[in-house]
Amino acid sequence: MENIQMNRKAVLLLQTWDPFKMGSDAYDTETADVVAALQGINNPTELAKCIQKVYEHSYEQWIPIEQCVQIAYKLIAVKFEANCIV
Repeated sequence: MENIQMNRKAVLLLQTWDPFKMGSDAYDTETADVVAALQGINNPTELAKCIQKVYEHSYEQWIPIEQCVQIAYKLIAVKFEANCIV
């Protein structure tokens, strides 16, 4: 159950991020890829590199790693929050 809740929160977080100002529904594929990666990544820097790669692959636009690190920390926080719920 925690996983479903974590995934929903992560999806909402990524939808509000909107790095290319294209609207929250423009990133469904990227959101799914990042949420899937989040399952196995606990390091914010590693997750940030993954986020950067996923979005760059899809849009052929580069996102500064600092922006990716910011969202990665938020996603990791959501993950750990979900894991701490009893």
